Amino acid sequence: MGKYFNPGCANFVEALNTNIYVDKTDMIAYVNSVVRTKQKYMCVSRPRRFGKTTAADMLAAYYGKGDSRKLFADRKLSGCDNWDKFLNQFDAIRVVMTDFIKENKDIRSSLEKMSERILEELSELYPDVRYDADDLFYSMDKFCRKSGTQFVIIIDEWDVAFRACKEDKDGQKYYLDFLRDWLKDQEYVALAYMTGILPIKKYGQHSALNMFDEYSFITPMQLVEYTGFTEDEVREKCEEYGRDYGKIKEWYDGYDVTDIIPPDPNYAIQKATGEELKPKHYSIYSPLSVVKAISTGTIQNYWNKTETYEALSEYIRMDFDGLKESVALLMDGGRLKVNISKYQNDMTSFGSSNDVLVMLIHLGYLGYDTETREVFIPNREILDEFRNSTESAEWIETFTSFKKSQKLLDATWDCNEEKVAELLEWFHDSAGNKTYNSEAALSYAIQMAYYAGQKYYTTIQELDSGKGYADLVYLPSPGHPEKPVLLVELKVNKNVKTAADQIKSRNYPQKLEHYKGNILLISINYNKDADAGDPEYKHHSCRIERL
Repeated sequence: MGKYFNPGCANFVEALNTNIYVDKTDMIAYVNSVVRTKQKYMCVSRPRRFGKTTAADMLAAYYGKGDSRKLFADRKLSGCDNWDKFLNQFDAIRVVMTDFIKENKDIRSSLEKMSERILEELSELYPDVRYDADDLFYSMDKFCRKSGTQFVIIIDEWDVAFRACKEDKDGQKYYLDFLRDWLKDQEYVALAYMTGILPIKKYGQHSALNMFDEYSFITPMQLVEYTGFTEDEVREKCEEYGRDYGKIKEWYDGYDVTDIIPPDPNYAIQKATGEELKPKHYSIYSPLSVVKAISTGTIQNYWNKTETYEALSEYIRMDFDGLKESVALLMDGGRLKVNISKYQNDMTSFGSSNDVLVMLIHLGYLGYDTETREVFIPNREILDEFRNSTESAEWIETFTSFKKSQKLLDATWDCNEEKVAELLEWFHDSAGNKTYNSEAALSYAIQMAYYAGQKYYTTIQELDSGKGYADLVYLPSPGHPEKPVLLVELKVNKNVKTAADQIKSRNYPQKLEHYKGNILLISINYNKDADAGDPEYKHHSCRIERL
């Protein structure tokens, strides 16, 4: 038994001895199903505090040589078929990459040190094997052939090279190539299991680790129940320890994850009967926060009590295309559409607010709805983290603007034309003088003004309807069907009557017939060419009619 080679059960035993332990050993039944198959490469990525390390310790205790039968015999796993099929059948190598790869340290030399340590321990167990101290891969193959035993390789914090060495692109490339050469198509590998926060980094259209199946926080697939504590598990522990489940749920619930639709031999029958196969939804809790709250009886933010390598404020301060306004909207309970497929996750090459928002999903700061493809702040604990990260003076202007945007919405719904014109003028001035050049520029300013409306609406620009194109249309989201449609027509150097007449003469509401009775026709105009001393200079006017 060594530190890296067949490390034994000590770490897993510590988890079992914890006062509040939730049995996740049945996860091994799924992992067993991929051992020695083409699916033997598993990469599990999810936020800190969600039990990745405990699961890795559990696998090391199960697969590594030794005697861990008593640890699993009375656990959930023992209720599964052939639960001990691979129990203690392999030589396990358990590596925590943060022990070797550190900030401002050369990645290549770090990997050489790790290889040296592993080979030292292997040579102690198999002293008769002549190995190459400079070639980990060749030597492991020799050890495997000599012993007749394959390896289960368990790597924790696999993505540290991208978090601690953000600028070392050459080192990251070398690291990925090293992992590929160590693991891919090697006969000595029975299972390769990696954990981290980030999904596997892609270079161009191909990944150096494309043999891995990715069990991410967004798509955990078959490991969905082991992503964190489930609702049933938390409720059971609350009842066991006499804690208020409602308060625990309010503070720590909110991560909605889905599994996959598994292959089903009865699919043909289900299809014939019209039964639709759908993935299941699971409400997932952060294990650390739940354990702390139940064990202490104190409901509070435990997120900032843990070591982190990523500060939330560092990322939301990146004001890509209105990211700060996006954060204000999320903190107000809103949701935002994101495209998870565009994210390349190297933690430095951010090109848009979408990149930052998707990364915050992987870090656990945002929840993700797979059906609507929207992000949201999942619970009170994370909202508290956002509040802590937005207390500095630089956020005052953002929150001031957001509050005014909310007031603009209220004034619009109340058909308060004078107040709407006043607030639109304030936003237009804030957007800068370049937005006073055309109707297109005016449209940009109006969309900025109604930013808070993203909580309630989907925005459509230039809606093809009737005999033309409506400038802006705000359609109520499924979660707020009671809100009125906002149909906006913009004019420059005209008047609101002209805009209102155009809405009707060109029948812009034609495609909105099913909203009739709950549509607000909003006409907006400002005078661009009036003399600078004229009270009408760049003055806004508004007319609102209900249809």
